Amino acid sequence: MATEGEYESILCVKPDVNVYRIPPRASNRGVRAADWKLDAPDWTGRMRVTARGKVAFIKLEDKISGELFAQAPVDEYPGIAIETVSDSSRYFVLRIQDESGRSAFIGIGFGDRGDSFDFNVALQDHFKWVKQELEISKQSQTPDNTPKLDLGFKEGQTITLNIGQGRKRDKSRPQSAGGFGLLPPPPSGGGSKIAPPPIIWQYVQPASQPQTTRCLLDLDSSNSNSVVQPNPNPAGGSDMWGDFSAPEK
Repeated sequence: MATEGEYESILCVKPDVNVYRIPPRASNRGVRAADWKLDAPDWTGRMRVTARGKVAFIKLEDKISGELFAQAPVDEYPGIAIETVSDSSRYFVLRIQDESGRSAFIGIGFGDRGDSFDFNVALQDHFKWVKQELEISKQSQTPDNTPKLDLGFKEGQTITLNIGQGRKRDKSRPQSAGGFGLLPPPPSGGGSKIAPPPIIWQYVQPASQPQTTRCLLDLDSSNSNSVVQPNPNPAGGSDMWGDFSAPEK
């Protein structure tokens, strides 16, 4: 049962729940909600599911005043404190208890299937948490007999460290102005040197200069001082440069 000093947490609240008086169980077969007077519930109110420690409490309270009508402590689920019926998922058999410890079985039901689903899941989650807490408690109390790995030094055991004796860098390699080392020349194969590539000479033909128009000047290569005589009677009666008029006097 719950101990004093533990805080109470609310797991689920449903505003509408119906309570039924159920007939005594005639055999060990499952309880059927069809045997109840479903159309005439004996009490209607709200249901509040709380938890203190590992124990859950299903409390039936008045909708307006909040006065407690009955409550059922639940130590495990599914269990004797709350059972499902065989013909519906909306109805349950609840074992209620008073302060003196007397108990009675009543039937409860929800009008909405979603309310019964939430009620069922709230109880499942709580007792799933209780099971995990028990497993953790058992593991903490069970001594660990597995051999532990000893990484400590044995008596007289020593260790040698080589510090500062790494591979020295080659400082004879020349470096460029940027601080990066130059690559060495490729090794010669068999002592023979690689001949430099041949120099190819190419003759470029100069561009031909345009010939001077023979109509302007016809120079004799043998007599550069001779004057070209103009044609007194050009063909067609006009100069090839056009007709020129005499200047006015």
